[in-house]
Amino acid sequence: ASVYPPSLFFSLALYAVKVRAEAMQKASEAVPSGMLSVIGRREANYKFACVEARKHCESLGVENPVCEISNYLFPDSRVIAGHLQALKFLQENARKYYFIRTSMLPVSGAFHTRLMEPAVEPLAEVLKSIEIQKPVVCVYSNVDGKKYMHSKHIEKLLVKQVVSPVLWEQTMHSVYERKQGTEFPYTYEVGPGKQLGAVLKKCNLKAWKQYHHVDALEDEEAAET
Repeated sequence: ASVYPPSLFFSLALYAVKVRAEAMQKASEAVPSGMLSVIGRREANYKFACVEARKHCESLGVENPVCEISNYLFPDSRVIAGHLQALKFLQENARKYYFIRTSMLPVSGAFHTRLMEPAVEPLAEVLKSIEIQKPVVCVYSNVDGKKYMHSKHIEKLLVKQVVSPVLWEQTMHSVYERKQGTEFPYTYEVGPGKQLGAVLKKCNLKAWKQYHHVDALEDEEAAET
């Protein structure tokens, strides 16, 4: 059987993740910021809410305030990230913007926004020193919801992902797009929790019917008995 080289060796990938994480943490410490999970009604206009939250921050004297959508999870669900003053404003005015539920995420900063710009260069530099191959199987980027085309494309989008919103909902649509009548593939979520399955159900109910969860502890429990 043919053996294909990995797109990115595991040890090198971990090193890149380490550099990325440290740079993002440093960026987080520079500005009091965070992320707000939002469930909204169909009437909710998230971008308009962000505009008003930025204006509120400006009235408080915050320079170049940041408040923007950082994650598109599923229909009527977004994560908004930015300055803490902006997120507090959105929580206090949730009813005005047709937000059903809001909750602060337990993270240290406004990831996937321009507040992470200081982390871009460190990641770009480390990726230049790592050899990346084109994937043998289809791999989708959540920067644009499309397949990676070649190694330079991967390198470019991994850097862009640091400051770009995660288009998870759009990526799900791309992955499961098929001609009418074509069966959906089996989908497996491996590890603790079924959050990705829950998101898939809201994005594509037909695809979710072929979804299965594999708990990481099942093999360990079987070995013990």
